[in-house]
Amino acid sequence: MKKFRPLAALAVAAVLLPLVPAAAMPPPLPDIEGKDAATLQAEMTAGTIDSQLITSIYLDRILKLDDNGPKLGAVIATFPDALAEARRLDAERRAGKIRGPLHGIPVLLKDNIEAAGPVPTTAGSLALKDNVTNRDAPLVARLREAGAVILGKTNLSEWANIRSNSSTSGWSAVGGLTKNPYALDRNTCGSSAGSGAAMAASLAALTVGTETDGSITCPSGLSGIVGFKPTVGLVSRTFIVPISHSQDTAGPMTLSVRDAAAMLGVIAGSDPADPATAEADAHKADFAAALSPGALKGKRIGVLRDRIGKRADIAALFDAALKQMAGLGATIVEIEDSQAGLDGLGDAEFEIMMTELKADMAAYLASLPAKDGPKTLADLIAFNKAHPEELRWFDQSLFELAETKGGLDSPAYREAKAKAARLAGPEGIDRLLKAHGVDLLVGVTNGPAWTTDLVNGDHYTGPSVSDLPAVAGYPHLTVPMGAVEGLPVGLSFIGPKWSDSAVLAAGYAYEQASRKRVAPTYRASITD
Repeated sequence: MKKFRPLAALAVAAVLLPLVPAAAMPPPLPDIEGKDAATLQAEMTAGTIDSQLITSIYLDRILKLDDNGPKLGAVIATFPDALAEARRLDAERRAGKIRGPLHGIPVLLKDNIEAAGPVPTTAGSLALKDNVTNRDAPLVARLREAGAVILGKTNLSEWANIRSNSSTSGWSAVGGLTKNPYALDRNTCGSSAGSGAAMAASLAALTVGTETDGSITCPSGLSGIVGFKPTVGLVSRTFIVPISHSQDTAGPMTLSVRDAAAMLGVIAGSDPADPATAEADAHKADFAAALSPGALKGKRIGVLRDRIGKRADIAALFDAALKQMAGLGATIVEIEDSQAGLDGLGDAEFEIMMTELKADMAAYLASLPAKDGPKTLADLIAFNKAHPEELRWFDQSLFELAETKGGLDSPAYREAKAKAARLAGPEGIDRLLKAHGVDLLVGVTNGPAWTTDLVNGDHYTGPSVSDLPAVAGYPHLTVPMGAVEGLPVGLSFIGPKWSDSAVLAAGYAYEQASRKRVAPTYRASITD
């Protein structure tokens, strides 16, 4: 696939040269590495930088870090009109029109999210390499209206990691392999691998990911950034390549909780084309305004002690985080039975995903403007068989299994859906909150990143707490908690349905007190 790449270095020079005498060398570029969107917005307000220069610097960083240097492989394509859009927004600012906290802020989108323009939406698959729809997903339209600059598309685990159980996270036939910025031989987790790596490497001010189960929180945890999976139905899924309408959602992947809250306030909202969002407008809020360093005071926090794994170093990080929260006024309540009574949840979730994948993918493919191209899951299976480069590293066994499933009215699906909804919500998160008298749950998001192995596939390390909030459709936030051998580990905050604001506020209070994020080092390996 052709990568759309403006000549970033020349674009930067074009911005800088008019500011200095012809005989002088351009001044050094401003340093934006590690700066969150809120900081960049403040600098634009102060007049020390503008969106055109910020956008140019990010394009330059993509050229130097993604296409060259460590070759992170996080960005599939950039939009050729990004600089023009930044200039237009700068003109609006000079005219006194400020659209909000995202005005002039460059954003990268996971490449299963449609955005109008010449860049296709591929989901990482060669089957969609020409999928230029010229449609904005509603969340993208909301970002544009808020003044964001759509900078480009990020790589992902192909088809959001639903093609095979033996896959390697962060690999797609279109984008290749995404590397972890903390150690280049380590994995990024999936499926929002490119969004996580790009955010960690400051290739944009904000990134957007999607999740069905762990695909925002896991790559965020391994990339040492903030990731937020909202309540399912708070953000529209229209024009996003689907897996499961029961669990799919888009969400922010950012350097700070404040940025995540600000982005969520923009992209949240009801969409007539997505029935799951019927209540979204009623629950949309100024999430950033609700943040407070004192948000944990008086809160009772349930500790998912049986889900932290067996590593002493991770347990030490977790215990230090709990101590920090207690010092902020929270009451810590240990929970040792978080998995009791949940037998069969995983099987039910799997049945749902396989059945909905077949139905939802067909509906999405049928909606594409192009008359040719795949229209069903069976078409995708046939395409992959005809293109060995797609199956070079792993198979499509999950696609083939999903193709055998019945429709959304099949008894097996309906039984699984009812069981999963009961176990994950009322008998899962809701039960834990009520039985232990707690407001929120906390746990360990991830273990240290494993070494990438295209031959043998993923070998996940450490714990996972993503299943309950994913299946229930409840909010889940991860915030940097520290590192093991320089590899980031995240702290998860989980709440009941529509508690997005409270979850963000709790994570913000911890983040402001702990400041555990560390910058990536781009080492070849942890022994380098």
